[in-house]
Amino acid sequence: MIGTFKKIIETAENEGDRKRVVVPWASRKNMQILSKASERNFIMPLFVGKGREIEMLVKSTPLASLNHEIIDEKDSGRAIYKAIQIIKENQADILMQGNVPHQMFIDSILDREKGLLRNKLASFVSVFQLLKRDKLILVTDTYINSFPTLAEKQLILENALGLVRIFEVDSPKVAALASIEQVNPSIPSTLDASILSKMSQRMQFGDVIVEGPLDIDCALDKDAALRKGVNSIVTGNVDIYLVPDIEVGYPLAQLLVFIGKMQMAGMLMGTSNPIILDLPFVSNENKVVEIALAALICERGKGS
Repeated sequence: MIGTFKKIIETAENEGDRKRVVVPWASRKNMQILSKASERNFIMPLFVGKGREIEMLVKSTPLASLNHEIIDEKDSGRAIYKAIQIIKENQADILMQGNVPHQMFIDSILDREKGLLRNKLASFVSVFQLLKRDKLILVTDTYINSFPTLAEKQLILENALGLVRIFEVDSPKVAALASIEQVNPSIPSTLDASILSKMSQRMQFGDVIVEGPLDIDCALDKDAALRKGVNSIVTGNVDIYLVPDIEVGYPLAQLLVFIGKMQMAGMLMGTSNPIILDLPFVSNENKVVEIALAALICERGKGS
């Protein structure tokens, strides 16, 4: 089982061929990150943008002596769609956000005709390394979907399950979070969580255990859950935290990084190929982890 960020990188180094990462409108920051990943020998970058400017950036990094390709394109919007087309034509495996407008990049990816959306819905999965255990936990959706319906939460969960399987987790345990641990008809998130829990009991997600509704206290601590009348093998040993909406997910991810001092990487799921977004609270070091994770997705279950 893969339980640390270090293990993600080591596994990517030792598993399969080098993956091609296409980057539209790359920045100096991208160059530094890609240099580290290229030196670890699990990817090769392909840049789409102003050729002369990219060449100047490459010269100032170790990439100058490593394998890379440059495709000249002077318009940032066209560079994104050219990068997407390169992915569709199987000339590259992974798409990484460069120095392009954030919303333009996401809208282009999720365009149902021209983009890379594979499933009915894409969602973002934040991956955290626990501080005192060799265990990775997933929190979703922390970025893309604002107030998902029950049907959308089912898809968000299925996207996360596709990622957790890359880590070789047997029988993933899911906490469907809500503000309280009891079903209350006046709190919609508790109803959604209880339905997802019942769906898992009937094996609609396969060998997966969903418990909900759970508040954070119950999800994290088995003793606290027992005091509140919740007896489940999920409590205290959660693999995936399914949040009710963006107002919980996005601040929770930031709190875990900034206050909890936890290391975070992330991945956009539900697309045909791994997509690496440029989020401000993911460190450069953990961007390398994201590239390694994307390489593993390509190798073990492309677009899972």
